[in-house]
Amino acid sequence: MKLKSALFAVSALVSVAATAATAETLTIATVNNGDMIRMQGLTSDFTEKTGHEVEWVTLEENVLRQRVTQDIATKGGQFDIMTIGMYETPIWAKNGWLVALDDLSDSYDAGDILPAMRDGLSYDGTLYAAPFYGESSMIMYRTDLMEKAGLEMPDAPTWDFIKEAAAAMTDKDAEIYGVCLRGKAGWGENMAFLTAMSNSFGARWFDEDWTPQFDSDAWATTLNFYLDLMNNYGPPGASTNGFNENLALFQQGKCGMWIDATVAASFVTNPDDSTVADKVGFALAPDAGNGKRGNWLWAWALGIPAGTAKEDAAKQFIEWATSKDYIELVAENEGWANVPPGARTSLYENPEYQKVPFAQMTLDSINSANPLEPTVDPVPYQGVQFVAIPEFAGIATQVGQEFSAALAGQQSAEEALEKAQSITAEEMEAAGY
Repeated sequence: MKLKSALFAVSALVSVAATAATAETLTIATVNNGDMIRMQGLTSDFTEKTGHEVEWVTLEENVLRQRVTQDIATKGGQFDIMTIGMYETPIWAKNGWLVALDDLSDSYDAGDILPAMRDGLSYDGTLYAAPFYGESSMIMYRTDLMEKAGLEMPDAPTWDFIKEAAAAMTDKDAEIYGVCLRGKAGWGENMAFLTAMSNSFGARWFDEDWTPQFDSDAWATTLNFYLDLMNNYGPPGASTNGFNENLALFQQGKCGMWIDATVAASFVTNPDDSTVADKVGFALAPDAGNGKRGNWLWAWALGIPAGTAKEDAAKQFIEWATSKDYIELVAENEGWANVPPGARTSLYENPEYQKVPFAQMTLDSINSANPLEPTVDPVPYQGVQFVAIPEFAGIATQVGQEFSAALAGQQSAEEALEKAQSITAEEMEAAGY
């Protein structure tokens, strides 16, 4: 027995020494939202299991996109793992900038990833980024204010109803604004919202010949409706409000309705953070009667830049952070309402998660977005709130600045659309379309 104990002790020491010798420190770039910050707080579980340490670079959404794009395009090597989305993943995979995730373990169960998320994060049938969470967009609204206004929110409302409800719920003397929408310039900020909204009004970025369409009646209707909503029933300074700013306003009880990412549902119903946690209802994003809803499809996912010297450790982290076990870990520590949503089929089959009030509406919203047919009329591109071409990010950033300026009252909707048409036509011609 003494000999066996001695051998066991030696074996344990060898195992610890081997782990120490192979331990890595991973540098991960991520976005500053609640789910990612929660993951950072649980990272000790990963370190205990693998020996690998993690250093986080946490950035605002627009800044994150700039930093990771510049780093991967120039092969800067600052990051071992990047938080990216459905727009970047297939484009960067095609360029050979990402490590394929086709060899994850059987226990990880990649087949459990929701098809909409798996398809959006793949190139040529191969997964190149694993979804930490998936989302669409939906309406979050104050049930008490809706009742006070004498209205009842339909499960699938129209934009006209949203305008009516926004007018009825607005009380500027009490600093309550009927509707809060993204106004901050950025291809993933105001343009994500406005592009998805425009789909429901019958607008599109390009026709089938790649001719820009900002001079269309449908875009004029979209932008004017948005500006009318925000100028009359939105909060002051809306042109600088993105996801985080509107989240704070809603949690403080200052928004009657907020149309944004489904992932925000857990933040607005958490009584530790939200003053209106017990007064929130959910509905599908609005439509305008054209057969398309104004909701997007997105995943914040983890990808590995090609050329990293820490590929094996990076894959271990991705398996940990996007696994079924991680979901269970969050549920154990934070409750089922706070697990990362929208990524795995098994989550929506879980009886415990089915009790979460926004679970089914999130899934319905995700399933109602079709990136292959995002618009009313045919288009040559894929993507719901973005156009899946490399030039889009730069073009949409400029267009977003013009639309944000219109919201700030610095120019008219007509002037903003004229500039958007000119910017887009010039950039697409330069790119050879």
